[in-house]
Amino acid sequence: MACLDIEPTANSDTVAAACAAGGVAIALHCDVRSHEQQVAAFAEVMERWGRVDVLVASAGIFVGGPLPSVPLDRWRNIVDVNLTGLLISNSLASATMITQRSGSIVNISSMAGKTSWPNSAEYSATKSGVIGITRSAAMELGPHGITVNAVCPGNTLTAMVLKVAEEVGADKGMTGKEWLEMRANDTALRRLGRPDEIAGIIAFLASDDARYITGQAIEADGGIIFS
Repeated sequence: MACLDIEPTANSDTVAAACAAGGVAIALHCDVRSHEQQVAAFAEVMERWGRVDVLVASAGIFVGGPLPSVPLDRWRNIVDVNLTGLLISNSLASATMITQRSGSIVNISSMAGKTSWPNSAEYSATKSGVIGITRSAAMELGPHGITVNAVCPGNTLTAMVLKVAEEVGADKGMTGKEWLEMRANDTALRRLGRPDEIAGIIAFLASDDARYITGQAIEADGGIIFS
């Protein structure tokens, strides 16, 4: 397994956890906004393993704010990370998978890709775009034996969500903890998701058990859309 990340410490921790679980993993520094860095990372993967069986495109950031004051540089950056970076990785992985005539691509979208809230136009737009790329890629790559799916998490207890909770909560006169409790109460299950619960869905979609599932955008949101 190759772990591509812009944060060296986080990447080392991921590799260490994978190796402790009995896997083989390497850390590759990569800023997904850079086509050149992604090409170099994929070349290193091919040199080491000679194939790409699974791609999990999970790099993403959140920014938000009132629509009348969206700065263009912020818009361009979130598009570069959440959408262009994902398109590049899908393109590079699919080129190898077509030759292999097998492979699984799992793109990480969000419930914000299926519904929207105020002050989040930038994020919602990119995550809707991820679903669009996923569906088109599934249709194009299916004849080559490649599945392409998206996972759409709701609020999950990741470092990004904890940071968002502090920022958005402060804007609403709330603590981060209070904002997270409010979001938990928005769900049918009355709790937030755990990263391992999202990882389990990704692992399933990448497995042989999911070979007849493609072009889907699977909601993992604790039932927020029903609550």
